[in-house]
Amino acid sequence: MSPYNYNVRPRHRRKAGPRVRRVRGEAFLALALLNIFVLITGLVALDVIEARPLAAVPNPVTRADGVAAVAPTTPTPADPARIADILDDPMSSSGLDEGLSGYVVDGVTGETLFERDADTPVTPASTTKIATAVAVLDTVGPDHVLRTEAYLDAEENRVVLRGGGDVTLTTTADSADYPQVATLEDLAGDTAAALDDLGLGTVTVGYDDSFFTGPDTAPGWKPNYVTEGSTATIHALMIDGGRVDPDTSTRSPNPPLAAAEAFAEQLEKVGLTVEGTPAETGVSGDPVASVDSVPMSALVEFMMLASDNNMAESLGRITALELGEEPDHAGAAAATHRVMDSLGIEGVRLSDNSGLSTENRITPRALVQLVKTAADDPRLNATITGLPTSHSTGTLAGRYSEHSSSHAAAGLVRGKTGTLDGVSTLAGTIHDQEGNVFVFALMANSPGATGPQMDTLAAALSQCGCG
Repeated sequence: MSPYNYNVRPRHRRKAGPRVRRVRGEAFLALALLNIFVLITGLVALDVIEARPLAAVPNPVTRADGVAAVAPTTPTPADPARIADILDDPMSSSGLDEGLSGYVVDGVTGETLFERDADTPVTPASTTKIATAVAVLDTVGPDHVLRTEAYLDAEENRVVLRGGGDVTLTTTADSADYPQVATLEDLAGDTAAALDDLGLGTVTVGYDDSFFTGPDTAPGWKPNYVTEGSTATIHALMIDGGRVDPDTSTRSPNPPLAAAEAFAEQLEKVGLTVEGTPAETGVSGDPVASVDSVPMSALVEFMMLASDNNMAESLGRITALELGEEPDHAGAAAATHRVMDSLGIEGVRLSDNSGLSTENRITPRALVQLVKTAADDPRLNATITGLPTSHSTGTLAGRYSEHSSSHAAAGLVRGKTGTLDGVSTLAGTIHDQEGNVFVFALMANSPGATGPQMDTLAAALSQCGCG
């Protein structure tokens, strides 16, 4: 049985552990709140992009300050000349000069409303994850799950933990958490039950990290990415995104070993005697127990909201495996390029799938086409529902605040952020004052480029009344 599996199976839930996974939990909480809002308002991702909301709810979210958005009249078709005019002053005063590019289209018709170097490939930072999301959803579908397995080497009395790319795997989880991620606690309990049937009470523990291959860092990564906590090294087996503790950003120097040690502790807690320390080994035969991740749609939403780099790299490799490419950085990039080609989207050239690489290049036009494609295909909608909302969720929760000059756009901008030294990008959707919906990409490759500079431009679009 492969960890590369399409069906979610029900699992018995055991008593919750005491720890709170703050970093992952904040993103999942944001996702839960967003999903609740969507259910209440009766909107779906396609409505957000194509501007078909219910009459009583003109925008995808209320203003983050608690003020309900005012219902617009019938949208007036946006005037490209007006949009160019409204963006001219903030672009001129941004100080970004030749390093700023952008592309804006009508969310309903796809008509081009603004372009500035729209076909120039630039470093996208984490807006790369839009391409990663579309690629994996297009390849494996929204119901696909990632499976973590336990095998028994009967000759050695050894239980082997095999990773399947689920970076949300954790040790224990509160039964009230949403969504319910896979836990080593559950896997250990199921493993112990299987071993009890075989009369085994004493084992050693091994681990198998062979599902992914190649270097554990990507071309274009800076040496400090791991030490500063931006990402863990890339592995198919890890818990809590490779963190040494779920409440911190510090990453383990050996995520697979850390996961195996945590699994051994859980096996002991359910009554098995574990001898020695975990060792890396292979697997054979069929697993004796397994746990599944949440569906791919939820994994993508989590990746987008939290801008989780390890999840992005994992999903790139899942795409590679499905398309017969090597599950390493090069294979994941090649698989993503193949999906882009199949969708007719040009202007995406990647070295990694998270956007940490300074070697990635994407055009503003390609990002807009990706967002529009994801909105038009229900299989890809998690790309849209996972977009952070200004001053509300994910990586935009702390932006567009009441202390910001962009606060008027709180709740009106939904976008994937991207930040590296000298790089700031934002791509997604915007509602304006006349009920128009814009799909946009704003990209700055310039020393000193910041998120607030992108926010000022997005806010200008949201307030322009561009009909």
